[in-house]
Amino acid sequence: MTLTKVTNKELRSVFWRSFALQGAFNYERMQNIGYCYSMIPVIRRLYGEKKDQSEALIRHLEIFNTTPAVVPAIMGITTAMEEENCDNANFDEQSINAVKASLMGPLAGIGDSIFWGTLRIIAAGIGVSIAKDGSVFGPILFLLIYNFPNFLVRIFGLKLGYQVGVSSLERLQKEGLMDKIMSIATIIGLSVVGGMVATMLSISTPLELKISGAEIVVQDILDQILPNMLPLIFTFVIYSLIKKVSVTWLTIGVIVFGILMHAIGIL
Repeated sequence: MTLTKVTNKELRSVFWRSFALQGAFNYERMQNIGYCYSMIPVIRRLYGEKKDQSEALIRHLEIFNTTPAVVPAIMGITTAMEEENCDNANFDEQSINAVKASLMGPLAGIGDSIFWGTLRIIAAGIGVSIAKDGSVFGPILFLLIYNFPNFLVRIFGLKLGYQVGVSSLERLQKEGLMDKIMSIATIIGLSVVGGMVATMLSISTPLELKISGAEIVVQDILDQILPNMLPLIFTFVIYSLIKKVSVTWLTIGVIVFGILMHAIGIL
């Protein structure tokens, strides 16, 4: 039986421990050790017997992997389920890992789209644009823009996950909120990437053609057809190649290509 309910002290410990989620990342069970480590304060609080504690630890050493920022929300739901497991002798312990596994995919899709695909790009774009002018505030602003929402999602995700429990996932799925959130994040991410290509990727050609005694600047012609045409073409080429070529070789190829094109006076 439960010794006592989980208090704010244990929830705070889970929150701070969640930052070590990937400290022992492995390719067999991925974030399982970090997840188990984060749940230790809850396990110690709820289970008085060593046998029950051992079973709970083993339970949370199953494979787990999702976006780190959304993990506290899953931990909050897990905590609520662990409490129910203590209070209800007929509670199915296997359902705890089943819920964790069912949450990994949907929340990873949302978390990756928002934090890796959108927020990080926005923060990097703003930070780099300021840093390239020599301001030290650039990297500081990048860290603030990215980490402030990250902290908020972690804090309120843990609280809401614990308070609402499994019903929060059911409501999101029934109302289709997950698909809506992912769609919005995708649109914002693509808009930001498009803006960065136009403003931060500088590619131009110095070529000039002489036709009937008149000099024609190729770059001016391209700008009249479509401003920033070369950066756009370059982006689409890289996008098509990145699915087939490793990032390492692609990076080397871009560097070599850029040096050669500049040496012969094309770019």
